[in-house]
Amino acid sequence: MTVDDTGSGEGEHPAPDGGDSRTAEPVPARARDDFGVPEVSDVDEKSEDDAEKDPLALRLEQLILGADRRYTPFQAARSAGVSMELASRFWRAMGFPDIGQAKALTEADVLALRRLAGLVEAGLLSEAMAVQVARSTGQTTARLAEWQIDSFLEGLTEPPEPGMTRTEVTYPLIELLLPELEEFLVYVWRRQLAAATGRVVQAADDEEMVDRRLAVGFADLVGFTRLTRRMEEEELGELVEAFETTAADLVAAHGGRLIKTLGDEVLYAADDAGVAAEIALRLIETMANDETMPELRVGIAFGTVTTRMGDVFGTTVNLASRLTSIAPRDAVLVDGAFAEELTRTGDAPASETQAAEEAAAAEKEGEEPPSYRFALQPMWQRPVRGLGVVEPWLLARRG
Repeated sequence: MTVDDTGSGEGEHPAPDGGDSRTAEPVPARARDDFGVPEVSDVDEKSEDDAEKDPLALRLEQLILGADRRYTPFQAARSAGVSMELASRFWRAMGFPDIGQAKALTEADVLALRRLAGLVEAGLLSEAMAVQVARSTGQTTARLAEWQIDSFLEGLTEPPEPGMTRTEVTYPLIELLLPELEEFLVYVWRRQLAAATGRVVQAADDEEMVDRRLAVGFADLVGFTRLTRRMEEEELGELVEAFETTAADLVAAHGGRLIKTLGDEVLYAADDAGVAAEIALRLIETMANDETMPELRVGIAFGTVTTRMGDVFGTTVNLASRLTSIAPRDAVLVDGAFAEELTRTGDAPASETQAAEEAAAAEKEGEEPPSYRFALQPMWQRPVRGLGVVEPWLLARRG
């Protein structure tokens, strides 16, 4: 959306004939205003030529955006009442490429700039926070849009009859799907926002709202690199998709939150150590029962975690990752803090000796012995790169 990194307007501009921009005449100084950006009111000819070559692409853009191209980036910034520099920051944060001064923006782009800038002017958001909102929204929706096009719309736009091209059915199909998908997107976003808000307000104090104590788990497919050399790309893609889908379903079903997927690895978090332990063991059990899946290993750590833009950071996250790398196949390794938390909540005994003593005492009194869900076995202490010496615990189900 901008002309160059400094916002000075000294970048290259399209030549009038659509040729090499390096041979174009410089924009006169009198065409510049207080923003220091040349005002170009004519439609960018190269962009117009591209649109004429593919009229369906332009029609689809107009259908999805709900408006025609009317503004250059400079005109959009001026109409929104914001500086070109701030408009460029928002545009880049949303994940869109620089477009010079092509007339490619719509009334919706102006409204979006005006809204973000209005939040800053009203003091509801700082400028840095507004940029962060733009970046987090852009990154999330970009991935969603790519997935829908690659996996969803591609399958639905197969030509329904011989002789028809895919492009002939794309427009009416998107025309039907667009309002439904838009409403569903808003519904899911509101649901997720309500859940996230509920978790935050339950925090003990303001500091805990930002730096929270969570259980963080990594689940990693064993030998994935070797698989990439043996399997066809399509088979590998199906395996990764099956793994991510299974992991996402299990994490959600048992009350955890899927933070991100990395192909052969998933990262999840839970407020409760027992929930994180149940998810880890369910993942191991489910994958072990699927002959098409490689073996799995899981590492979990419990402690203070910093959350930013839906991701998690900190020593606790790093420790969970390191535990995963040293975990045995089809096993779960946890750190000492996680083991202590399971003991504190009554999900696991401090030791099997304690559990046996409690069971004997309960039997003697004619009472039910304590019921533990998990068992913990201390492993040998070992150095972990960047984190010093740790004492991992092997997590398993009792019985």
